[in-house]
Amino acid sequence: MKTKKNRRFWACIAAVTVFFVSHSAAVLAADEAKPTAAMDLGVFSQYLWRGFELSHNSMVIQPSVTMAYNGLSLNFWGNLDTDRKIIAADGSQSHESKYTETDLTLAYGKDLGPVKLSGGLIYYGLDGMQDSQELFASATLNTILNPTLSVYREIAHLPAWYVNFGVSHSQELVNKITLDLAASAGYYYSDDSNFSEVKDPGTRYREFNNGLISVGLTIPFGEYVSVKPMIAYSFPLSGTADDYITATSISNHSDFVYGGVTLSVAF
Repeated sequence: MKTKKNRRFWACIAAVTVFFVSHSAAVLAADEAKPTAAMDLGVFSQYLWRGFELSHNSMVIQPSVTMAYNGLSLNFWGNLDTDRKIIAADGSQSHESKYTETDLTLAYGKDLGPVKLSGGLIYYGLDGMQDSQELFASATLNTILNPTLSVYREIAHLPAWYVNFGVSHSQELVNKITLDLAASAGYYYSDDSNFSEVKDPGTRYREFNNGLISVGLTIPFGEYVSVKPMIAYSFPLSGTADDYITATSISNHSDFVYGGVTLSVAF
């Protein structure tokens, strides 16, 4: 079963890579614009996703590689949990370093006046869980606070919508070092009735789910390299969300403070 899932995942990666390369080659022949690439290596105290705790009491390492050309981008992202708790069939527990997730995102973006539109597909390759796929669309208004509305639709299983609204601002402090501020709020709209953790069986989870506030710095070193330390606070936005996030989190908490640093290379 796991072998078949891995084959599907790598087949998807191969197909998307071929599409990206062939598209870039075709456009490159007609345009002298150059493709871009970026590599990030993040080290964080915790892994949280949409308010849900996906690691506990262990450092996570998150590499990312993005290739882009003429509005089309391909991103590979991963998560390594350096001290993940493993529970065996006999109930015994152990801790080990484990690569828990590999995501693939194919996206296309275009500027239409003051609005930047983007959309695409995300494939979540998950360890020990059923893989997931989402379609998404996003719109950013190029004005003060850069308001951004993003909509995600799960298409593989557990059908649901996730809508996120965010704002951000970067202010130069000194020598091109910027202070980066961001805040967002997410709404979860599920078509699935399996949410007995917080309500009676048969109830769909449709709630303002999570808020996120972050503060960081971008410290450039030359033209291509930068270091980005950050700290963030994640919290539920409703009583029902508080109950659900608590019930599904590793530590049985619903609000989290975490931080880390990212090394970025872009050219």
